[in-house]
Amino acid sequence: MTTRRHFVQSSVALAALGAMHPFAALAQAFESVKIINGFPAGGTADATSRRVGEKLAGSSYTKNSAVVENKPGAGGRIACETVKNAAPDGATLLLTPYSCTSIYPHIYSKLNYDPFKDLAPVSIAAVMHHGLAVGPLVPASVKTVKDYLAWAKANPKDASYGSPAAGSTPHFLGALLGISSGVDLKHVPYRGSIPGVTDVIGGQLASMFTPSGDFLANHRAGKLRLIATSGAKRSPFSPEVATFAEQGFPELTTEEWFGFYAPAKTPAPVVASANAAINAALKEKTVIDSLTTFGLIAQGSTPAEMDKSQKDEYTRWGPLVKKIGFTAES
Repeated sequence: MTTRRHFVQSSVALAALGAMHPFAALAQAFESVKIINGFPAGGTADATSRRVGEKLAGSSYTKNSAVVENKPGAGGRIACETVKNAAPDGATLLLTPYSCTSIYPHIYSKLNYDPFKDLAPVSIAAVMHHGLAVGPLVPASVKTVKDYLAWAKANPKDASYGSPAAGSTPHFLGALLGISSGVDLKHVPYRGSIPGVTDVIGGQLASMFTPSGDFLANHRAGKLRLIATSGAKRSPFSPEVATFAEQGFPELTTEEWFGFYAPAKTPAPVVASANAAINAALKEKTVIDSLTTFGLIAQGSTPAEMDKSQKDEYTRWGPLVKKIGFTAES
């Protein structure tokens, strides 16, 4: 009996030690881990996955850089489903914008994953502002949101805007702008930002709502014109561009984040290990500077902070989605 009591007491002590020191419960670092994102190469999701993933090497979480796998399509849902079905051992992570976990539940009655039950928050990775940009199909005299709306009203045949996916945050920003202004703006969904931006530059599409970082290089090169951003304050990457709020559309104020998730039931010590490695990577100057070129602000979090933010955004977007009236079947 004494021996058994000693064993139980020792086990409790070791469990407490593991909770205090998460790496103690992780027998050894993975040889490599996989980061899956649901958008094409070259965009902000891909950049975040790769910049952070390569800096995980040599951590207590993984010995080598993460392998990034792009699974574009269905607005990021394919990637979410893939990670939902992955082994809950911590070797596979999802990198996704919060629209896939906080907005999609409001618009897809048959969503093939439950973001609150099938995915475990690990860490926020980066914060982005969205933007509205116009291309050569829109006259150079259009320099503000009100200019754009006046042009769109006068040219209904060409008054279309693209977004990286139906049901994404940029899609809804365009819809809210149309509702608040009374101008009929037709939505054109793409498989990620880059194809839509390419069509704007080529004059096949009038405008695009998407993360403003996906516009920056072409905005600076004069190939398209960024005319508004969605942050509470002006973006540090395009301070010359006024926010939607400054231009009279405060309802379009939003900042979205990319976050890392693990499959549900991944052991807490493994989630803690991944969180520590990701947050360490996000503090490295090379990662911060690299994300800056994409209009992203490196920002980590605890799993609990990310979970709260996800739930807060879910609550905030519910009535907005209802106002817009969009569903997967609409």
